[in-house]
Amino acid sequence: MKKRIGSYPRVRIEGGGRAVVSQAGGVLLVETVRKAGLDTAISAALTPWRKARTVHDPGKILLDMALAVALGGDCLADVGMLRAEPAVFGPVASDPTVSRLIDTLAASGEKALRAIRAARAEVRRCVWQLADREAPGAGGTVTVDLDGVLVIAHSDKEDAAPTWKRTYGHHPLMGFVDHGPGGTGEPVAALLRPGNAGSNTAADHITAAQLALAQLPKKYRRGRQTLIRTDSAGGTHDFVAWLAQRGRWLSYSVGMVITDTIHQHVLKVPESAWTPAVEAEGEIRDGAWVAELTGDVLDGWPKGMRLIVRKERPHPGAQLRLTDADGMRLTCFATNTSGRPIAELELRHRLRARAEDRIRAARATGLRNLPLHRTAQNRIWLEIVQIALDLLAWMPMLALTGKVRCWEPRRLRLRLFTTAGQLVTTGRRRILRLARHWPWTSDIIAALERLALLPNPG
Repeated sequence: MKKRIGSYPRVRIEGGGRAVVSQAGGVLLVETVRKAGLDTAISAALTPWRKARTVHDPGKILLDMALAVALGGDCLADVGMLRAEPAVFGPVASDPTVSRLIDTLAASGEKALRAIRAARAEVRRCVWQLADREAPGAGGTVTVDLDGVLVIAHSDKEDAAPTWKRTYGHHPLMGFVDHGPGGTGEPVAALLRPGNAGSNTAADHITAAQLALAQLPKKYRRGRQTLIRTDSAGGTHDFVAWLAQRGRWLSYSVGMVITDTIHQHVLKVPESAWTPAVEAEGEIRDGAWVAELTGDVLDGWPKGMRLIVRKERPHPGAQLRLTDADGMRLTCFATNTSGRPIAELELRHRLRARAEDRIRAARATGLRNLPLHRTAQNRIWLEIVQIALDLLAWMPMLALTGKVRCWEPRRLRLRLFTTAGQLVTTGRRRILRLARHWPWTSDIIAALERLALLPNPG
């Protein structure tokens, strides 16, 4: 009988390895920064905060933090993983220098936030031009999803408060541009709010929508080609009236609470008025129907608003609510889009569920916890998180194809960014050789070749 020696091979561990680069796949993000011109844009925006005779550029410090978060970091000290690889990421500031910059920007309040956001908006315009047919607005329309996020606080941080889910923390309101089924999405708004902030606060939704529109290229900041989608938290008179205001002319698709008035109108809808709901592939959605409500139920709402309701058989085991009827689960939304079948409009609104994927990606990219104590500091952190998410959206949009383009941050890190490499210096050139046996090395090389073909900024 042979003695079992274990399932894994035993290796001898020694320190002192040279020219070995960890996180070598992070060069994808570095090249994306270079081609997008994000480094020069952020540096120019933060020039007022650069002190005389300083060694490290504030823009580079902030961008290093965003790269660290994109690679999986969740606090300021995680910038150390970049500092350990100067051949790939260049000189990186010390932890005290990073902390001092965050405090300085936080003390500047809205001035620093406006500078960072303006730089992001300008770079976003350039990236969408580089992406061409792969850009979110390539089809002539842009969809922005607004949704709230609960961020748990594990200590008594400023503005942390009990949430509606009986947890404790903050309740930011986020906005994401939907890249459609062939991509992911990118953040365009992040409004930090206390944990007890209301879900359906119209003023906060208006502010978040303004932040989101300011991030879009100028031609998408007003007009029907821009669609604002929300869940029922956005279904308030003030917010819908703001979206439909004369001169703004935005398209909207917002969820609505099933009130008693709406419920009574649903009960009066004849069976012949119900239309089968459809799936994204065009097939009929089994057990679901849609109908449009008219009459006095629209009194008090902006002109041109349409109210569409869906009834659907609940999933096995699901409990019905008081607002449901005849054993059917009822949901309702409002839109001002005309000339399209109500089943198509209902499908468009249902696809708002992709915002949950964007929130999951944000939680995995620095939003699971706000690491700083003061609210002003955490507002800067939210901007860093958004820059990291921008890079994780722009890199696939510019460099990846097929199913790889739809990978979420966790999978990008596991398969692409954590690739090991060897740094070889020959003459005046430095070459980063990726591990030949790594299954996704070919994807990394192909992505870098696509980035190399893009024109340099300026």
